[in-house]
Amino acid sequence: MSSESVPSGVVVLTDRLVGRDGLDRVVAGAVAGGVRWVVLREKDLPRAERAALAADLRAILADVGGTLVVAGPDPLGGDAVHLPAAGPYPPPTHTLVGRSCHHQNELDRLTTEHYATISPVWPTKTKPGYGPPLGPDGLRKLVEVSPVPLLALGGVETPAQVTACVGAGAAGVAVLGAIMRAGDPAETAATLISAYEEAVTPVLTQTRRGVTQVSTAGLRPTVPTQGSGLTARSGHGRPQPSTATTEEK
Repeated sequence: MSSESVPSGVVVLTDRLVGRDGLDRVVAGAVAGGVRWVVLREKDLPRAERAALAADLRAILADVGGTLVVAGPDPLGGDAVHLPAAGPYPPPTHTLVGRSCHHQNELDRLTTEHYATISPVWPTKTKPGYGPPLGPDGLRKLVEVSPVPLLALGGVETPAQVTACVGAGAAGVAVLGAIMRAGDPAETAATLISAYEEAVTPVLTQTRRGVTQVSTAGLRPTVPTQGSGLTARSGHGRPQPSTATTEEK
């Protein structure tokens, strides 16, 4: 992972309790479909079991140069964490640190974090009644004031929703249920990633005078492809992690 890389594209959040198969097989399928970022949740497990699971998932991701991020302040042997909105503050000094946010006040509290999730964008089956949903317009407003790149989280299940999130300026989408519950995680992941890549690809159009123009409406000036480093958009000129090894709410 490059020195300026933060999660982008389609990021998978785990939940073995809703998965249709073993978590390692679901993640392996998602990785086969193109996913390169996974956030390990499973906070109810004892640390030893969770650390063993983290090691298994890191091995799957390592084969494709992917990264495992661990939810909570303990990176479980890695160096990337995703913190809850409630804390800790200040954030620990790991190579990669993300945080869950839900409104501008939480974004305003960010200091040395490298990225954040923003949720819920749509109603979510995982946390029914949680909200109110931001929708693409609410997402866009928070992207504009955020000091870090944002991942859209909550109810993202369809290619159209991925397209809407990218159009609102999100660096990517964080997906839980759509992948965990999928009959074919590889196919579902590939479909969502295809929508993301189409959304971030500038469209060449011919003008009446035959001059080719590039339409980048709603996109960041520099947009990453799945699994690549993210060049900070205007206003996100904060230091990125110097190195990155493997590593919600």
